[in-house]
Amino acid sequence: MGYSVGQVAGFAGVTVRTLHHYDEIGLLTPSGRTSAGYRRYEESDLERLQQIMFYRELGFPLEEIATLLDDPGVDALAHLRRQHRLLTERLARLRGMVAAVEHAMEARQMGISLTPEERFEVFGDFRPEDHEEEARRRWGGTDAYRESQRRVAGYDKATWLRIKEEAADVTRRFAEAMAAGVPADSERSTDLAEEHRQHITRWFYDCSHEIHEGLGEMYVADERFRRNFEVVAAGLAEYVRDAIRANAARVRSR
Repeated sequence: MGYSVGQVAGFAGVTVRTLHHYDEIGLLTPSGRTSAGYRRYEESDLERLQQIMFYRELGFPLEEIATLLDDPGVDALAHLRRQHRLLTERLARLRGMVAAVEHAMEARQMGISLTPEERFEVFGDFRPEDHEEEARRRWGGTDAYRESQRRVAGYDKATWLRIKEEAADVTRRFAEAMAAGVPADSERSTDLAEEHRQHITRWFYDCSHEIHEGLGEMYVADERFRRNFEVVAAGLAEYVRDAIRANAARVRSR
């Protein structure tokens, strides 16, 4: 008995009007008709419709689809192979587009307008966006967080590299002081702690001594931040925290 045009439209997710149009232009002519003249589609018609829909999804115009499907030298398997290749190529392009959109989303979320290559050069394997949700949850309502987001939104690659170089220099001098046996509460170490605090204030937000002490605790307690110091020297996270504490105490005692 076959299928009615309404049934086929429901199967395929197209309109009855579309099927009528395909019939009118000879692209998909149903194999049969009822005694009353209504269209009846057989399995072979449904297979052809599937091929049409594949090619339409790939952007082929109807005239070209008709030419492809009516080529006597190409069988159904050849069509499927061609469509598989075309879909695979499209998938690769779409993946590239998804990656580009995700990068744009991350850049807007973090306020970091860098290309993927620039991001790797600046941050390496560290992904700032991995900490974004936590940062927003912990400090999102603070003036410091909002100020930091506002500032970094305008930083380019050169600025980030300068920030990174300054931070690495302070960390290096902390490590040198620790290796030389300089106490964390010495003037040399507390001066470095103050330089570290001023670095944050200059580039991100007004880092009070109280905020700075909180950061020092986080450098030790949070493995992700602790690792940044420990790769330079074992025990450096604690040393930096203690120097920060001593610097804050020095200021309060004045």
